[in-house]
This record gives sequence, structure tokens and C-alpha cells, in this order.
Amino acid sequence: MFARLSVALLSLLFIAAGINHFVSPDVYMKIMPDFLPWPLALVYVSGFFEVLGGVGLAVPRLRRAAGWGLIALLVAVFPANVDMLMNADQFPAIPVWALVVRLPLQGVLIAWVWWAAAKRPGITQEAEDVS
Repeated sequence: MFARLSVALLSLLFIAAGINHFVSPDVYMKIMPDFLPWPLALVYVSGFFEVLGGVGLAVPRLRRAAGWGLIALLVAVFPANVDMLMNADQFPAIPVWALVVRLPLQGVLIAWVWWAAAKRPGITQEAEDVS
């Protein structure tokens, strides 16, 4: 039960976050490091892959691939989190401590995706009973 709930929650989280890239792209544009080309396109691409990964988590046959894809995406966007902390003065509405905490939380999110999708792609009732 817990594993299925965890996958469902992750799926919804990534789908909602991905959709938000299209609804509020300006939020994500602000955290894009200056050295990256085509920031708006990257916001949309990352949002698309978050939605795709979230949907993939919900499909048992696609879960492992979606999990590894989301882990790669989370690693790829980590520099934006670091850049955001390094330029904390540009985000006065966010306390610096929240920007600091966000960095290790990215690792927690990666571990959660790995546990729920990459490590345990086919969650069956038997698998849940054993865990």
C-alpha cells in the first residue's frame, strides 16, 4: 500500500510541477543560470519531461525508465538550485535557509524516485507484502 501511494504521490507531484512550467514560466526563468542558452525553451523542455516522467511513473511498464529519466532530470536541474542560492539576493521573498535546505532535499527527492521507481519498477501486492 505504501509503495503504491508513494508512486502515485510522486507521479502527481511531477505532473503538477511540469504543468506549472507552462502556466508560470517566469518563475522558472528567474532561476535559470545566465550561462544557459535559450532559457524559455529549457523551461518548457524540463516541464515537458516532468509531465512525461510523472505519467510514466503511473504506468508500471514505463516506471523504471520514467524513474531513471526523472533522476537524470533532477541531476540536470541541480545547478539551477545552486545558482539560485549563489544569487539569493535576487529572491528576497525566499529565506536563504530555504535555499540552503533545498539543495539536500534534491538528493532526498532523487532517492525517493529511485526507491519508488527505479529500484521497484513493478509494484505488485506480493512485493508490497514482503517490504
